[in-house]
Amino acid sequence: MSKVRHNEDKIHGAKGILSRYEAYLGEFVYGGIDGCVTTFAVVAGSVGAGLDTSIIIILGFANLLADGFSMSIGAYLSAKSDRDYYDKHERLEYWEIDNIPEKEVEEVREIYVAKGFEGELLEQVVAKICEDKDRWVDVMMKDELEMIKDDKSPVMIGGVTFLSFLLIGLIPMLVYVTDFANPIEGNLFLYASILTGFGFLIIGLLKSYVNHTSWLKGVLETLFLGAAAAAVSFYVGAFLEQLINS
Repeated sequence: MSKVRHNEDKIHGAKGILSRYEAYLGEFVYGGIDGCVTTFAVVAGSVGAGLDTSIIIILGFANLLADGFSMSIGAYLSAKSDRDYYDKHERLEYWEIDNIPEKEVEEVREIYVAKGFEGELLEQVVAKICEDKDRWVDVMMKDELEMIKDDKSPVMIGGVTFLSFLLIGLIPMLVYVTDFANPIEGNLFLYASILTGFGFLIIGLLKSYVNHTSWLKGVLETLFLGAAAAAVSFYVGAFLEQLINS
């Protein structure tokens, strides 16, 4: 019996760890999309301009690190700002409960009147909520201010965004890095495009999972976005190369 219990605890513990990391899957998806799209666009623009492999690698990695860092800092600051904003209003609610409890009790009553409660049941609900300060504040935050606390760490949000930007954004560069170390026969941009397509396929599937939408829709949207960005970059690069060298 104890062995079964121990195995159940291990299973629930593993599920807890997975669900904790799964909470950051959205950040991984959107960081990966941005990394893959922007890096592939840089590669396409460089190819359109007829730049050498070494230059493509320099521009690609410069974009990968600089944009990835910028995006992760933006994600961190946005999450931290939301957390600070929530904490400020939560502190205010605690202060109001401590200093003007009658007003706060009446606000709870008004909230539940609007939900359809009345009479003795209403008073019982109000009394139950107001007997616990934390529960009271939670109700005020959700029902009065319509604010829900995000338990995700701003540091983790920034870190996951940066990691996914690097990992997925590296895919369009793999062919050129390999060619630089050991020359490859054939059309490098074609190979890079195929690899990037697989990258978009993976991130599109994850996107559909996060958004609970059709996997086909998620994949096609991501592929279209990447192809459009690459096409614009390629033709802009080709146009500028001709303009400069004409």
